[in-house]
Amino acid sequence: MRKSNVFLVSVSLLLVGAAATLIDAGLRRHHAYSQIESSASLVRQLGLTDLALFTEARYTRHLSLSDLHSAFQDHPVALEHFPSGSLLLPPQRMP
Repeated sequence: MRKSNVFLVSVSLLLVGAAATLIDAGLRRHHAYSQIESSASLVRQLGLTDLALFTEARYTRHLSLSDLHSAFQDHPVALEHFPSGSLLLPPQRMP
């Protein structure tokens, strides 16, 4: 078997796998939407606060409740202590 045939077979198998993944995602979408809607109604009924995304620092746990300077509590050019702080985007507008 030539190397080009091996390559074409490999690419074909990868494309079939990618197509199967997309088809599976489409089939599972309806089930996921119903779960999200039931979770949203539970949050509305119980009056829950924001989701705690990270467990490290207080300014990464509850983004809507943190002040703008809590990340720089040591000094303005302090390096980030926690890895999760580098995953968060800065606020869209600064007051």
